[in-house]
Amino acid sequence: MKFGAYTACLADRSLPEVLEILTGMGLTSAEVNSGGFIPAPHIPLDAVLSSESARRDYLQIFADAGVELTALNCNGNPLSPLPNEGLKHADDLRRSIEAAGKLGIKHVITMSGLPGTDPTAKYPTWVVNAWNGIDMEILDYQWSVAVPFWKEIDELARRWDVRVAIELHPRNLVFNATTFQRLIAETGATNVGVEMDTSHLMWQQMDVVSVIRELGDRIFFAAAKDIKLFDGVKTKGVLDVDFTRVPEDAERTPVAIGYHVNAWPENPAWRFVAVGVGHDEDYWVEVLTALREVDPDMVVNIEHEDAEMSTLDGLEFAAKTLLAAADRL
Repeated sequence: MKFGAYTACLADRSLPEVLEILTGMGLTSAEVNSGGFIPAPHIPLDAVLSSESARRDYLQIFADAGVELTALNCNGNPLSPLPNEGLKHADDLRRSIEAAGKLGIKHVITMSGLPGTDPTAKYPTWVVNAWNGIDMEILDYQWSVAVPFWKEIDELARRWDVRVAIELHPRNLVFNATTFQRLIAETGATNVGVEMDTSHLMWQQMDVVSVIRELGDRIFFAAAKDIKLFDGVKTKGVLDVDFTRVPEDAERTPVAIGYHVNAWPENPAWRFVAVGVGHDEDYWVEVLTALREVDPDMVVNIEHEDAEMSTLDGLEFAAKTLLAAADRL
């Protein structure tokens, strides 16, 4: 197995600095952002797409550091009815697949996307409990949008010999095992699989190991990410909507032109924590064991989003937990 990190949390540092940090923590894999929701400071995508020498120079940075570039990450909403989100993110995904193919990288990480309720909708709509008959009409429309798009993406991925790994993320049409299985059944996709991001399964109260074994070799890639439940879950459940807007004069994380990530509740039902804070080493041994059963060469990259720890402290804590668990396999 290979262990590394998604470099988005170190966006304020140069790529050589980032790779030095990772190797200092015993990590040998890197995943860089190439479009979608957030900026892409660690890859000159236009140059990579257009110039063979630029691709050689770019890959040499990783070779010099002793780190393998294992994936491009283009998480976004390519099915959004918002034109400044959906059209852009879909184009970013196509460009990322082409760039990965030209670089000889096998994986592009993304999300399935989420359409609106119907062709006239302005905003994406996530159906979380389809008890109302209307919801079935919404889902029928959303799948009618998703299926042809993902057939196109699968064909593009095959052309470039790339595997596209979908993160099972909330506020997406594909967010659990059964919705992913439906996507494959309706598209016949061969080069579309799952990025096993543990965190979103955790807070939705899924059994991560069971999902891994259910999906088997359709799991192409993995993200080590942890969550912790808090007292807020006792009265709110895991579908916590008590987020608030971030003031305009504060630092904000963009997700689309004109839109930003909201602020977490003061009393959350759950939140992201560094790997090992929410689930102990024994738990990660079980997860890594299941992933190794799927693929002995599985890449597992840390994704750090613990707001209570500095980036470096969080990454180091996560790396120690993950590598200690790996030593026990």
